[in-house]
Formats: sequence, structure tokens, C-alpha cells
Amino acid sequence: AYKNRLLTLLGGELIDFDQLFEEYCTYASQLKPYVADVERDLNAAIRSGETVLFEGAQGALLDLDQGTYPYVTSSHPISAGACIGTGLSPNRVDNVLGVCVAYATRVGSGPFPSEVCGELAERIRKAGNEYGTTTGRPRRCGWIDLVALRQACRMNGFTSLAVTRLDVLSGFDEVGLCSSYDVGGARTDWMPSDSNELEKVKAVYETMPGWHGDISACRSIAELPETARSFIARIEEFAETPVSIVSIGANREQTIIARPELLWKGT
Repeated sequence: AYKNRLLTLLGGELIDFDQLFEEYCTYASQLKPYVADVERDLNAAIRSGETVLFEGAQGALLDLDQGTYPYVTSSHPISAGACIGTGLSPNRVDNVLGVCVAYATRVGSGPFPSEVCGELAERIRKAGNEYGTTTGRPRRCGWIDLVALRQACRMNGFTSLAVTRLDVLSGFDEVGLCSSYDVGGARTDWMPSDSNELEKVKAVYETMPGWHGDISACRSIAELPETARSFIARIEEFAETPVSIVSIGANREQTIIARPELLWKGT
């Protein structure tokens, strides 16, 4: 009744309570078998020796507290969010795999120091099919931002990285890596905590020789072009995090497991 009074004042369509209740009772009956005490069941599984996998969504810098506020989401997509949302103790987490793209993209507004424009942006966008899944809106594209990546590695405690879409950069004579920011004439390799300040920084790039040809048939790091291997090595060095997976295409078999010992205990 209270909501309907508000809807009347706002000129909205009134809600039929009985109809709404009946509809959502149907949803509740479907969800009921999956509702449980998550903290209890997770800890019981771990104590019994089972492997538990958490999968995150969205980017680290969209975190409500640690991200580029106000361009953030309403939750905690960083690794600590797995504990916040489930009641699992942080010391129960063995491995934290971070996933990054070999270049950078951003959807919508917000600071993007390594963004490129014009033909270069369009080339990356077309090669990577960087368009919104639902809207078809072109994503903003740029070179990989090592400063932001290293911050994400630190705040999440990544034990290793998966670098995806390396194949998208094939064909460039040179590839760029943002390794520091120019902040009012001063050089820094740390991200400003204030997103208003981050909007003003200018990316400072390193360039490395690119690679050519189709690399999607490679099945080991050794099969990648030397320049592609050097690119991966530079990411590892700057981010202070080893790369355990390299993706060179959309298919499952186009995933190179570079260091399996970093992914699974006892292997």
C-alpha cells in the first residue's frame, strides 16, 4: 500500500500484491534447493580436503573502496570480496589468479590514462571485437597500463597472472606499455588515489618490437615469437607477478598453460 501511494504520486503503474507474490513464490521454489549456510558448507568442504573455486567478475578498479570512485560498482570484485561475501577466512585462500588483457579497454566514462584514439584505437577495437555485447557500443581502447596492473596485483595478492588476447596485438611493428604517469611534470609509477587527479595524468610509454603472423596455433610459450615472449616477460617484471597462462585465441585449446605449478597445489 505504501509503495502504491508513492507510485500514484509519481504517476507510475500500481502493483498488484497478490499477483506479484504468486509470481515470486514460483521463483522461490526454484531457488530453494540452492539456498544454504554458505559459510558452514564452504568451511566443511575445505576441512574435508575438497577444492573450492571462486570466480570473480568485473575489474579490480571497479571496487567500491579501492577503485576509481565514483566510476565503480556497488560491491567488491577484488579477491578480498570472496571472503567478505562468503564468510571464508582469508588464510584459507591458496591461490589468486589475476586475469588481464594484453591491451586495455574501458566501458563508459572514467579515467583511462593509456587510452589511444583514432586509427590505432579502431585497429585494436576491430581486432579484439571490442564492442558491447548487448548495446554494440564501441569500447574505449588503449595500450596495457602496467601501473594500474601492478596496483591490481598488489591489492588482490595475485599469485600469478593470465594474460589474454595476446593474438589481438599481432601485426603491430611496435607495441606500447604504459610504465609511468606524468603528473604535472613529475614522473610517478603509482596511481593517484583521487580519480580526479588520475583524469589529469598523462601516460608515459615504453615501446617494444611487435610480432607478426597468426600465433593462434602456438601451444607453448617457446612457440611464441621472441618479441611476444619479451612482451610477456616485461609484464611479469613490472607487475612483480609471474604469468601462468597466456591466451592466444577464443577457443579452449588456444590457452597456453605456461606454469601449471602456480595454479594447482602439488603439481
